Amino acid sequence: MELLIYLVLGAAAGVISGLFGLGGGVIIVPILILAFGMQGISADVATHLALGTSLATIAVTSIPSIYTHAQRGTVRWDLVRWISPGIILGAILGGYAAISLSAVWLQSLLGLFFVAVAIQLLFYPPAQASRHEPRQAGLLFAGTGIGSLSALFGIGGGSLTTPFLTYFGVRIHQAVGTAAACGFPIALFSSLVYGSSQTGAGNLPDWSLGLIFLPAWLGIVVCSVPAARFGALIAHRLDDAKLKRLFAVLMLLVGLRYIWTNWNF
Repeated sequence: MELLIYLVLGAAAGVISGLFGLGGGVIIVPILILAFGMQGISADVATHLALGTSLATIAVTSIPSIYTHAQRGTVRWDLVRWISPGIILGAILGGYAAISLSAVWLQSLLGLFFVAVAIQLLFYPPAQASRHEPRQAGLLFAGTGIGSLSALFGIGGGSLTTPFLTYFGVRIHQAVGTAAACGFPIALFSSLVYGSSQTGAGNLPDWSLGLIFLPAWLGIVVCSVPAARFGALIAHRLDDAKLKRLFAVLMLLVGLRYIWTNWNF
């Protein structure tokens, strides 16, 4: 029954991801936090477990996305080569930083991140810039920041890498494809950190590998990829701008709820 629940959650996350064109982590993390709370998993580890599980799923689900973008020639491998070392370093540092934070601080930071995503969707659509592409040192430095934040928030980094690249004049389709390729090392190295962690070991549910909950991981991996394709097909039949505004409002409410419940202003 538990695996069935996560198959359904994986399908839901995939459909929503396909509908709104965002990385799965932005969808998966709040769904898992809610699901873990309903299962009675300790609040002290539920958020960390959601982040680790999300990143572990992205390490698998990013592969078909990378293949598709590579087949279409939209991955700038020259940029990937220079940004990846920074991304790997950042993913490791961000993973350890997340593990060291309390659940209150982690959910508060997640809340701020979701609010920022909502504001970006509502008011700052991606725009093509005329600036020169970043230099190698700039890519290494930016990769460290992107990797750190992605590991901290349980995402593949697309919502950070894509606007960074378009800001410096990379064409939007190439920016999206390159961001997809960068998502794999982010997810792989940060999930290794989460998976090897012993934080909250006494409060973790059975079938946990460190801070990765294997039933949720399996359910999401199996269902999210085909469901995302289904969601993308639905999106083509609907008003994309209205969908993104609706999702932005949802993310805004989720983010504000995390901030409010943890600090109770």
